[in-house]
Amino acid sequence: MNKRTKQILNNILGRIPLHFVIIILCIVWVVPTLGLLVSSFRPPQDINETGWWTVFSLKNKNSLPEYDTYCASCHGENGNAIPEANLTDPEFLSQYPQSIRVLQTFDNVYNGQIHVPVANRPDRNQISKIMSFLQEQASPENRPTFWLRNYIDVLAGYRGRLDYVTDCEAGNLLPGQRTCNFWKDVTIAQSSMGMAFVNTLIVSIPSVLLPILFAAFAAFAFSWLDFKGRQTLFALLVGLQIVPLQIALIPIFKLYVRMDMIGTFLGVWLFHTGFGLPYAIYLMRNFLGSLPQEIFESAYLDGANAWTAFIKLALPLAIPAFGALGIFQFLWVWNDLLVALVFLSGSKPVMTYQISNMVTSLGAGWHLLTAAAFVSFIVPMLIFFFMQRYFVRGLLAGAIKG
Repeated sequence: MNKRTKQILNNILGRIPLHFVIIILCIVWVVPTLGLLVSSFRPPQDINETGWWTVFSLKNKNSLPEYDTYCASCHGENGNAIPEANLTDPEFLSQYPQSIRVLQTFDNVYNGQIHVPVANRPDRNQISKIMSFLQEQASPENRPTFWLRNYIDVLAGYRGRLDYVTDCEAGNLLPGQRTCNFWKDVTIAQSSMGMAFVNTLIVSIPSVLLPILFAAFAAFAFSWLDFKGRQTLFALLVGLQIVPLQIALIPIFKLYVRMDMIGTFLGVWLFHTGFGLPYAIYLMRNFLGSLPQEIFESAYLDGANAWTAFIKLALPLAIPAFGALGIFQFLWVWNDLLVALVFLSGSKPVMTYQISNMVTSLGAGWHLLTAAAFVSFIVPMLIFFFMQRYFVRGLLAGAIKG
C-alpha cells in the first residue's frame, strides 16, 4: 500500500465517526417530524388507536385483538350474537359515547350472570379501542386512512362534537359558532387561524425590525465610537442576557395597565424589543467590531463623519449579521406564547394562543396539535431556508471576540 492510498484510507476511516454522529442526529430530528406529519393527516380515531408507523403496513380493519379477548365469547365474532345488545347497531352504540358508560355496565346481571367478571375486565384504554372499533364497523362508510379535516379544523379554529365538515353537513353547529362558509370562517372569525396568522405577523414584524434598528446604532457606537464608560455599559448589556423575562412581567403589566396599553400591539412590540436588545447588541457589536479598521479610517480621511460611515459602510457590511439576528428574533417572537397571553390574551389572539385553546383541560382535541404544528412553522421554515446562509455566519459573528 503506497503512501497516497494510505492517506486516502485514513481520511475515509477518520470521517466515519463524524458521519455516524450526523446520521444519528438526522434520524433523531427527521423521524419525529415524519411521525408528526403523518399523524396530522390521520383521523382522530386512528391516532388514538395505532401509531403513525402503522400506515405503512396493511392492517385488518375487520378484527381487533382486544375485542376478540374480552367480547367475542359473548357477543360473537361479528358482535350481533345478542339481539338485545347488538354491537353492530349504530343506535345501540350511541348510548355509550364514553368508555365510562361501558364500565358502569360491567356489574349488571344478565341471565343470572355478571356482565363482565372482575378477572376478565379490560381497562379504560382497551375499552376505548373496542368502542372505536365497533363504531367504525357500524359506520356505513369506513373512514379513510388519510384526510385533510385536521387542517380544516385548525384553519377554521373549530373544536366541536366531531369535525368542521361533518358538523356542518349534519347541522350540529351551535348558533354563533361558525357560518359553515369555510373561507369566511377562516378569515373573519375572531377565533380562526386566519385572524391569528395576521395578528402574529403584526406582532412579529415590528418586534424583529425594532431590535435590529436600535441594535445597529448601539453596536456601531460600542465598536467604533470612543466614549466614557463604553466597556462598562457593554458588560452590563452582556449580563442582561441572563435576566429571564418572567421577572419583568408583573411590573411591566402594572405599568401597561396605568398607561392603558394592555391588549395593544404597541405593548408587545416594546416588550419584545426590550428583551431582544441585549443579545442583538451583543451580536451586532461583535460583528461590526470584527470589520477592518482601515475601512473606517480611510472614510474619515476622505471627510466622512460617523453618520456617513455608519450608513455607507457599516450597514451594508452588516447584512449577514442582520439576517442571522432576524432569524433568531423572529423564531423567538413567532413561537412566543407567554408574552402574547399576558399582554394580548384573547382580544387579539396569536397563533400560539389559538393552538393552545384547541386542546381542552381534559385533553380532548389534542390530535389537532399535529396539524397546527405544521401550520405554525411554515413561515419560520421558509424564512430559515431563504436566510440559512446568514445563520451560520451570524453564529460565528457572535462568537468572535471584539
